[in-house]
Parts: sequence; structure tokens; C-alpha cells
Amino acid sequence: MASVSSRPSNGLSAPESSTVPSPQKISAQRSIASPDAISPRIPAANTAQIIKLQHHLEGHRGQRFILVIQDFPDPDALSSAWAFQLIAAQYEIQCEIVYAGTLSHQENIALVKLTGLPAKRWGPQTLKDIDLSDYQGCVLVDSQGTNSQLMPLVQEADIPVVVIIDHHSQQEEVEAENAFVDIRPGSRSTATILTEYLQGGTLDFNSSNPTHVKCATALMHGLRSDTINLLQAQEAEFMAAAYLSRIYDAQLLNAVLQSARSKRVMEVIERSLQNRVVQNNFSLAGVGYLRYEERDAIPQAADFLATEENVHTALVYGIVHDRANDIELVIGSLRTNKLTLDPDEFLKDSLGMDGAGRYYGGGRDMAGGFEIPVGFLTGCNDQAEYTKLKWEVFDRQLKQKFFRLINPDHRVVHS
Repeated sequence: MASVSSRPSNGLSAPESSTVPSPQKISAQRSIASPDAISPRIPAANTAQIIKLQHHLEGHRGQRFILVIQDFPDPDALSSAWAFQLIAAQYEIQCEIVYAGTLSHQENIALVKLTGLPAKRWGPQTLKDIDLSDYQGCVLVDSQGTNSQLMPLVQEADIPVVVIIDHHSQQEEVEAENAFVDIRPGSRSTATILTEYLQGGTLDFNSSNPTHVKCATALMHGLRSDTINLLQAQEAEFMAAAYLSRIYDAQLLNAVLQSARSKRVMEVIERSLQNRVVQNNFSLAGVGYLRYEERDAIPQAADFLATEENVHTALVYGIVHDRANDIELVIGSLRTNKLTLDPDEFLKDSLGMDGAGRYYGGGRDMAGGFEIPVGFLTGCNDQAEYTKLKWEVFDRQLKQKFFRLINPDHRVVHS
């Protein structure tokens, strides 16, 4: 993986001796914690990052940032972005949380609605009316820019990346020469990192502030979702959960978790059951064509298939049609409870890279996903016979590639 090029800010410039600091500067300086003031439970290296972030934000005081999250935001991305927005506001920095895709998972929809989480969808029509020159910087949270359609537009507008906070392995190189960069592949969630910032005193985060209570609830959901209800949590996640437990609203979180699956999601799960092929404790299922706004049904189907007896890994995929941009993508999700199976390695070995050297798939502990552009074969879906043939080609090709690793002796796969 190429490393992220960065030279983090060195902090506040020294004031001239003949100048009396303004009240605003005095307040800003007080807001930057000393290492001794930060909880001793936070590792020294992370304490240094917290102080570096505070200095970095002070250097951008009063600016306006665009905070870009993945096209299909999950609870970790949504909650972490919100926490960063609240931290940045301490420095009079206005952050707009934006994504280009859609919220399709019922829990994500409920999270945004019930908490009032301030994330905005920038669809094709919105993008036509947006003047990106209003932004002085771009922030990437739970992302390194590779999973957002907005990043090419940000780059075209010459908006510098000023902050990258993520828990995934480093992706392709991002132009972020003077950015604050905190990438921790060992962390189970980005919400863990943001919660640690809050613990470190970047914000007076407390239960008497209704917005803080809702944000803490969102962060708790982000922690739970990325660690499978804390089953994959490490010490840092448990420490973050303990901190949030004093602030979050348990009833609100329960309301988010109790949100019902749509009929369409249930139909996709049913289709995955009907179409699954099981070999060597792997369950593979192609679910055909889905609308763009239904793509989160695929990981939910993978979650469900992974619960079957004698199955340790489930892989579900389908063709998603984005009508607004006339794009078709083969989208897939992998779920596993086999400790010796690395989803990232499995998907990269199975699917390889595109012409630009980017892997089609990747993952983390127990989960992974992939996205393959249909390209030249996109469209003509009003012709039933052609649509059927197109699906059969992709379905067979994917099965061949996956079974090459699952069962090397398996040569031909028939649905």
C-alpha cells in the first residue's frame, strides 16, 4: 500500500513579544491540553496526536471545511464525522458532513432521523448548485477518499485535504502535505479514535448537553456495529464504551437498533437463501439486480447467511444500478467467523486489481466488501434476455474466482 504523504502542522506560531494576546487567543491556548492534563489511560503516542490535532485546528481557526464520508455511510463514519464536527466548532471551524450515495440500511436511516445527525446527501442535482470554492479544506473521516464520488470534484476544485482520521489500512497516496493524519489500522473503529479525542479534552463533552448525548449515542452505535456488538473489541474500544456509557441515551440507541427491515431487504435475504451454494463451509449467493438505494440489503443478507449451521463464511453479491449516473456496479459483502481467514487478503487474492492498480475488494477482521464497475456492459436492461445473460456472465465469473481459493479442485461452477 502506498503511504499517505503528510507533514502534520507544527502547532501555533509563537506570538510576537510586543503583542498582547487577544481574549480569543488566550481562550484558544487554554483549550489546548498539556500531556499531563490528558487521562493517563490514553497511550502517550495518542496523547501526542490529540495535542497535535488541537494545534492543527487552531491554525485553521474560522475556516470552512467539507467533511467527506463514504458514499454509503455506516454508523462508524456518521458518528465519527459528527464528533469531529463538534470538536472543530470549538475553533470556529464550520464543517459540513456530506456523502454522495444514499442511506439504505434501516439502522442508518433511523440513526440520522432519531438523533438529528447533520449529514447531507449531495446528489447529482445538488452538485450542480454547489460552489466548492467556499471551502478552505477537506476532512476525511473513516475514509481516505477512495470510497467517495465526491473526491474527484474536491481535487478539481483544488481544495486541500487538511485532516485524515481512519482505522482502515492505508490506501493509495492522498495529497495531504500539511494535513493532520491519524490512521490506525489496529483500531477496531474510527469511533474509538474520536472518542479518545473527546476523552483527551478536545471538547467539554457532557450529559447536560442534548447534542452531546445524541452524538455519544451515535458513537456507541458506531463502536458496536464495527465490533459486532463489542465481540471483536479490544481494550481501546472497551475504554471508549465505558466513557460513552456516562453520556449516551440507552433508550435512544435501542430505538435505533429496533428499526424494522424493509420488505425489499427481506426479499433480498430470501433470494440469497434460495441461490446460495455451499462448499467447504463457504456460502456464496448471487442475488441478481438491485436498485441503488437497496445496496445495503447485500451485507444484511451476508450477515444472515453466516448464521447457518456448518457455515463459517458467507459471501453475497449483486448488480446495483445507479440510474442517476447511469452506472452499474457489482457489489459484494463477505462475513466470516473463521479466525484464520483474512477477508482483506481473500478478496484481494480472488478479485485482483483494475487497470489503475486499485484492488476491487478489501476488508478488515471478520468482514469485507468489493465493488466492480460493469463498464461497457452497463444498461440495456429493458431487454430481458440480454439482462439475464449479463447477470449469468458476472455470476459465473465471480463463482469461478472465489471457488479457485475455496476449493482449488473445483473447475466449473453452475448456478
